Amino acid sequence: MKVHLVDGTYELFRSWFGAPESKSPGGQEVGATRGFLRSMAAMLRDDEVTHVGCAFDHCVESFRNDLFDGYKTGEGLEPELFGQFSLVERASRALGMVTWPMVEFEADDALAAAAAKFGGPPGVQQVVICSPDKDLCQCVRGDEVVTLDRRRQIVLDEEGVRDKFGVSPESIPDYLALVGDAADGIPGIPRWGAKSTSTVLAKLVHLENISDDHAQWGVTVRGGAALAHNLSEQRDDAMLYRTLATLRTDVPIDESLEDLRWTGPDRPALEALCEELGERTLLDRI
Repeated sequence: MKVHLVDGTYELFRSWFGAPESKSPGGQEVGATRGFLRSMAAMLRDDEVTHVGCAFDHCVESFRNDLFDGYKTGEGLEPELFGQFSLVERASRALGMVTWPMVEFEADDALAAAAAKFGGPPGVQQVVICSPDKDLCQCVRGDEVVTLDRRRQIVLDEEGVRDKFGVSPESIPDYLALVGDAADGIPGIPRWGAKSTSTVLAKLVHLENISDDHAQWGVTVRGGAALAHNLSEQRDDAMLYRTLATLRTDVPIDESLEDLRWTGPDRPALEALCEELGERTLLDRI
């Protein structure tokens, strides 16, 4: 069997930017939620999708905001989008999917913890993390835990992560610490670009192995002296950025593998939600 772990927040944002606007009979903007319902209904029709969990950022802020003032916040988030955060969680539950709304942690942490938990039990052929977010690539293990970009239908196993980023999954937090991650508000270290970072980490794996003397790296990169100087000057920052980029696998995931088995929607809840949303066609698809 395969276990599918869905990045619900990404799916909501994807629908927000991709699905048409739509008002509920009560006047609320619900287009993204309707898009989410249709996308998930299509996924659940796949015969390979038998065990499913879906994680959400219940609010944008997390424990990482206490560590770094520049980390992403909900500032600037469209009110019509934020107003659908709790609605889309209801949609996930109504579809019959195990749903993890994160408050202190982030949705990605829940996915990482679930991948670690469900990647080992007998009978699990593969854990599929349904998200294109690059930080989730650190969870990839061989072809047993992979990521799936559902929009572009791109699967990344361990070899795929190396081909895309030039480093192994275990180096992804170090990679993001150096290169930065604008989506999460991680600035990175000046002049450390994707090429130089992947070249150094492919050899040295982790930040603490990168000497302040570039001549000790064992690889040659353009501008090595400047890179070494910048890292030396901001090493504490780089270590903090790596902490921000490292997903937590200690998020409490209480469900068993059997709990993730999808047995169909909660029909009364789904009917009530569809009526509230003004969604008339979805019920016939499930």
